[in-house]
Amino acid sequence: MDQGPKSYWAEFLGTFALCFIGQGSIVMQQVTGGNNLLVIAVAHGLALATMISALGVWSGGHFNPAVTFGFVVTRRMSMTSAITYWVSQLAGAIAASFLLRAVVPGEAGELVHFGVPMLAAGVSVTQGLLIEFVLTFFLITAVWGTAVDERGPRIGGFGIGLTLCMGILLGGPLTGGAMNPARAFGAACASGVWTGHWIYWVAPMLGGAAAARIYKSMLSSR
Repeated sequence: MDQGPKSYWAEFLGTFALCFIGQGSIVMQQVTGGNNLLVIAVAHGLALATMISALGVWSGGHFNPAVTFGFVVTRRMSMTSAITYWVSQLAGAIAASFLLRAVVPGEAGELVHFGVPMLAAGVSVTQGLLIEFVLTFFLITAVWGTAVDERGPRIGGFGIGLTLCMGILLGGPLTGGAMNPARAFGAACASGVWTGHWIYWVAPMLGGAAAARIYKSMLSSR
């Protein structure tokens, strides 16, 4: 899986595309005066699906530290490789977020903090953790079922992209539906807003680890 610089570039570019298009869709809803959750969900899902299909052959198409962590805890990836993947993913997210900040006119980006995920009013920390955990669990299950398990359907990244879209449709109004620490980190760096940021590391990483371990132990053919 780890093919050196080619893999790291793929992880950078894939994460960049996911964040630039996904967060960009949030910002553009502010620019146009819209509030269409479906548009945001589809933008994230299409970006992820397309980049996994295009770049998965080089890196496995993680584009998410939680996906990589699932490979670490199931011993399909060394910690050394994981660290280089994480650095590439975070760098891609940061670059995308700052480019978005540079190209969006006016104050639209600032008003939505360039897509920073945050808990909605009335959503407790415990609820937020559970929502992000469960949604990431579904996402990493889709990764293993369609991209890792050799018996899975060969549908490119579209099964995974649809799962991300599904998660945002539910989680978007509650937690932002991040399911990805890099996605949260890049936006926070560009906006300077770190409210509840730790939630978007803890819940996805635990959800990803749980999904990978359960899939490998209960469903994997190996």
